[in-house]
Amino acid sequence: MRMRREGMWRMKHAAAVVCMVLLWWVSGVLQLEASIHEYNHQQFTSYSNAYVYFGGKEGLYYSSATKTRGQGTADGRTYVKIDNVELTRTKQAASHNKNDIVEAIICEVGDKEKLGSRGPNNENFNLCCTTDMATQMDCSPGEVIIRPDHETGQPQSFKVHFNGDEMTVKMSEVFNITKSGMYQLLFVACEPDLDGLVIDGMTIWKNPMGYLPGRMAPYMTFYAFMSLAYVLLGFLWFLQYVRHWKDILQLQNCISMVIALGMSEMAFWYFEYLNFNRMGRRPMHITMWAVTLGAVKKTVSWILILIVSMGYGVVRPTLGGLTSKVLLLGGAYFLAAESFDVVENVGTINDPSGKEKLFLVIPLAMLDAIFILWIFTSLSKTLERLQARRSFAKLELYRRFTNSLAVAVIIAVLWIGYELYFKATDDGEHWQSYWIISAFWYMLAFMLLIVICVLWAPSQNSMRYAYSEDIGEEDLDEEGVALTSGVAGKTSTAIETEKIGVAKPDAKERKPISTDVFSLEDDIEEDKRD
Repeated sequence: MRMRREGMWRMKHAAAVVCMVLLWWVSGVLQLEASIHEYNHQQFTSYSNAYVYFGGKEGLYYSSATKTRGQGTADGRTYVKIDNVELTRTKQAASHNKNDIVEAIICEVGDKEKLGSRGPNNENFNLCCTTDMATQMDCSPGEVIIRPDHETGQPQSFKVHFNGDEMTVKMSEVFNITKSGMYQLLFVACEPDLDGLVIDGMTIWKNPMGYLPGRMAPYMTFYAFMSLAYVLLGFLWFLQYVRHWKDILQLQNCISMVIALGMSEMAFWYFEYLNFNRMGRRPMHITMWAVTLGAVKKTVSWILILIVSMGYGVVRPTLGGLTSKVLLLGGAYFLAAESFDVVENVGTINDPSGKEKLFLVIPLAMLDAIFILWIFTSLSKTLERLQARRSFAKLELYRRFTNSLAVAVIIAVLWIGYELYFKATDDGEHWQSYWIISAFWYMLAFMLLIVICVLWAPSQNSMRYAYSEDIGEEDLDEEGVALTSGVAGKTSTAIETEKIGVAKPDAKERKPISTDVFSLEDDIEEDKRD
């Protein structure tokens, strides 16, 4: 027993060290991006017959000037501001004494076809106008081919010239947004001798109510709502906890931990977006706390559902030899969830493509599948054990829990199918609905937590449903008392019916069962040491 406790302490200590190292690494290595996009001596890349630098991509809401404007960042204005961006060409290019042109183009994703031109049969796409194309396309050689919309004026272009032998030139401009949409900013150089052009500086992207990108703006309201929902759930749970604190099960302490982690996570996310909206930069430390608390909460939630499915505290006193396996799976899940959420959130502002995150999504999805398989395998065996013991009240409780999990899994699978379809067909025009994709998972987890809280709410009968080695007639009387008022209530006639033919199980008749990774049964030697 002592050796096992020391081993678990070492595992917890090692996990804490790994978390600290991971947090330190992320804080030191990752560079921040924000609604204030920063460019640090980054080089243009070759594309078509031009050199292009991608300056950012965000959803922007249009706010009419006739609307009442607030103060500060919530002044109702929408724009993209190029703030003293410095462009530097090579010495060789400067020695040619040419007045080379660089353009900054703001373009809605739906208007991409208004940039450049294709030849016959959609071949030889040219972003820049050439001498041969000038007369046919009515464009200027050495400039980007643009066919702006007459009503909106999109795409918009701003030009800056290198004069003589200048190596650097600065660009400052404000693009006012006159239509809501997903916009991208491109810096384009058409001259061949501008190979090696680099960019420094920043651009500021502003929405009517602040610096939050359009696709992220609804999150601030959503996290505020979820924070209040967790506070309300925690308050109701705390009232029951205080009323029946003498009859609390260890399992109910685990539920309390999940509620507390949920409240903390939602609060951190809300303040993270609130700060981002005011300052234009994502606060690294708040984001890391929110990400880490979220990874811990998801890990603890999976472990909680798993040990409930195993019957911990109700059907069995300990997890036996499965404890180390549960902790190992939980540790692996935490690392996978933390890694994915860091890439997804820390310093992220542009519309995510998802391709670079695929290698992080696959391990997380595999671990989710392992948890689900293990949970339903354990539930099946727990139901069989309760049926054999004729513990009908507990059996009804676990049947309701199983049905709730099955419904949640079906809904999750259907939503995954919709999410894949949404991301596969989305070309950036549905950016205003993007927040619903991730918000759904928070809502599903919260609803499942409510189900668990209702089924295992603290009550005066809680201890009667704790694990009991022997089940006699006195225990069967208690089986007729519901753990909560809404679970497994039975009439006296039903209780008497359950007593008929029930025999006290003989401990000698129990068979040792293997403890493979999906096994529910106790490890006999582990129980003896306990």
